[in-house]
Amino acid sequence: MGAGSGVWNDVAVHADDQIGEGVSADLAVFLRNAGDGRPGKIVPSVCGGFCGRVFFVLVDDVEGGAERVCMGCGGRAFIADSEEFWEDADPGEACCPCGSEEFETAVAFALADDGLVRWVTVGLRCQKDGAVVVYADWKIDYGPTDHLLTMV
Repeated sequence: MGAGSGVWNDVAVHADDQIGEGVSADLAVFLRNAGDGRPGKIVPSVCGGFCGRVFFVLVDDVEGGAERVCMGCGGRAFIADSEEFWEDADPGEACCPCGSEEFETAVAFALADDGLVRWVTVGLRCQKDGAVVVYADWKIDYGPTDHLLTMV
């Protein structure tokens, strides 16, 4: 591994990466590789009402946006700034090729040199077969963006 790299839970990461506790290693690796080498922050989705970590997810992969629904309590939450565009979105249900619709969800935020979020990537790990896929990603072209880091 070159300078500026390291290992976290056997996961190769960039020195500037921040991986939140509770993100499975395979989902972290997948999101890290989907980021085209940009340092960033990977945050797990956790339901505030039930503390659940398994979700049914609606995504709009054309406009970019996602909403998650806790499988434990049914609590709903938009990811990042999705709510701002949801009225114009055409969301579909995320579904693994195995047929499952239950996912561990994590969000990778690509950060610019000034610390602003510039890209949001939603990764899902199927609870049935462990498959990991990016279901939606979108660019952020405004600031400030600190609030987005807590909207997962």
